[in-house]
Amino acid sequence: MHFSIPDTQELGSAPSYTGYNIHINGAYHCCLRYKQLHSLNEQLRRHCVGVSLPPFPPKRLLPLTSNQLETRRCALEHYLQAVGQDGRLTRSAHLHQFLQRAQLDTALAEKMVTSDCEEKQLEVQVLTRPSGHRIPISCNVQQNSSALLKLVCRELQLPEDLTRYFCLFLARRQRTGDEVYLERRLMDFEAPFITRLHVPQPCDLLLRTSYWNPKCDTKLYGNQVALNLIYNQAVGDVTREWVVICSSSVGHKLTGLQAHGRQREYMELVRTLPSYGCLQFNASEVDYPESQTTAFITIGNKELGLRTARGSKIYETKFRVTRMRSWRVSVTHNALESRLEPTNLQLAFEYLIAKQTLRWITITSDQAMLMSVCLQAMVDELLQRDPGSDDEQEPVAGPSCSTTPSSTCSMSTWVTTPCSEPTTPPVRFLPEDAAPRSRQQHKMTTSRTFGAVFFRNDGANDGAQVPNEAFEGIGDDDL
Repeated sequence: MHFSIPDTQELGSAPSYTGYNIHINGAYHCCLRYKQLHSLNEQLRRHCVGVSLPPFPPKRLLPLTSNQLETRRCALEHYLQAVGQDGRLTRSAHLHQFLQRAQLDTALAEKMVTSDCEEKQLEVQVLTRPSGHRIPISCNVQQNSSALLKLVCRELQLPEDLTRYFCLFLARRQRTGDEVYLERRLMDFEAPFITRLHVPQPCDLLLRTSYWNPKCDTKLYGNQVALNLIYNQAVGDVTREWVVICSSSVGHKLTGLQAHGRQREYMELVRTLPSYGCLQFNASEVDYPESQTTAFITIGNKELGLRTARGSKIYETKFRVTRMRSWRVSVTHNALESRLEPTNLQLAFEYLIAKQTLRWITITSDQAMLMSVCLQAMVDELLQRDPGSDDEQEPVAGPSCSTTPSSTCSMSTWVTTPCSEPTTPPVRFLPEDAAPRSRQQHKMTTSRTFGAVFFRNDGANDGAQVPNEAFEGIGDDDL
């Protein structure tokens, strides 16, 4: 979870009180008072025994000055960020229930909903055919994403034990063509109906697979409803060119299989393509291989890919997630419009670019927060491959990092063992000016803008990065 508190608001009258606007994963979630956050801290302390909680900002007896309010805002933000960095806390049902209730109470106070028992109808886009269609789902306004997902799967007559292989996204159609813009993946701590009300632009609820390992497809072949869903998702991804067809012969075979409705054979063939199972993001600005390069970002198959055009050729650079030592997301809000979209989002990852050399690579994109969530999900799945399963397997790394035309592929495979602490090999860092700043000042300025950096604290670098638990020290023979 990526937390921030970009600003506050004054609520009530005689006497008034300060409300802290809580953003989660880059989007406004709720407005809370200090005493509510203090209550959360006490709940976590009682129920999460054995987990070391970060220090909570102390109470004050006298009214706070403007400077003291700003100091408390920063301290509360750092507290929530530290909570969001601990997987044991972010998986806590008590935290999820608190955040879900806080979102509902805020919606009630802002009169976005009239009652916590209010029934509404949502339309969910499901891929029962390549172009998809919408099915109406009646739900309670306070039902979270998992509850809504179960209703959708029940409507589709999908067995309950296969529900965990799917999830819900907020997505919207682009103005031209059949392109899909992924806004965010919906989480269990939020109610989809209320979350949609906070999104500046109209969005659809989209059902997609939740896993990153294509081998999980085979577990869905035995059920016709599940097979139909993943088949039509694959056909749609091929049509949108999220899946790149490397040769005309493969394209002709896929077209023939689709025409004859041979779903399983289609899936077996499309799964052999390198870009199958990847999410594609809009054009972004990156500083690799040079500054101000425009690239399309793809994430999947244990990689982050950059597709760039050089003349008449398209080149694809792939970065293994197991060679990302850490990453961070920086967000700049306009305080007057912080309830709307952030004004600037950047994802920077620290990559083992060459023998004993780490380099920071920065992506500027309004989808940077979703990219970070996807990277973390891939790392989690590498350490525990089957979604919803407690069985851990030894993950196998994917293609190596190389810059080649998209028609060629370079493959390298090795086995890595899951570990609780990230490995930190002796490396040489690039000059300091080659890396982005780890923090920006939180203090409010006359321009009413400030930055917030999200991270998972490892205690070694002042908590400025998300350490990758799947990071592996690369030996000389691997480079």
